[in-house]
Amino acid sequence: MESDNTESVFDVFAELAQLPETAETMLVDKYFVDKPSASARIFRIYRELPLHYHTECDEHLYVVSGRGTFHLDGQEYEARPGMFLSFAKTKVHGFPRITEHPLVVLSVDVPRRRPDDIVFVDPEQGDAASFMARNNPR
Repeated sequence: MESDNTESVFDVFAELAQLPETAETMLVDKYFVDKPSASARIFRIYRELPLHYHTECDEHLYVVSGRGTFHLDGQEYEARPGMFLSFAKTKVHGFPRITEHPLVVLSVDVPRRRPDDIVFVDPEQGDAASFMARNNPR
């Protein structure tokens, strides 16, 4: 599910349809762009995404499908198609509730976010392997 960085046009809905119906991890993603300067991908969230932050990038999220609650830096917002969420690195965020599946988000990270760049506020709630399928060696 990696990008070779040679394409310039992507069918987000066609790629969304290719994401699995279930996953052992919190999310599964598909990269469109994967360069040191930025990454762009879609990801499907399968269950509650506990509060966490990233140390290496600013994150820009656009909700493509589904609904839920988005937590950002102490406040909660409705996450629904058409919502755009933008925040700097180290901002605590998460999706504590999913109310309609599939919850799929288009993400642009500047600079690129390594797949294992995730720090959970409560380390008991997860790690890189439980967060994303590409980090889980199974």
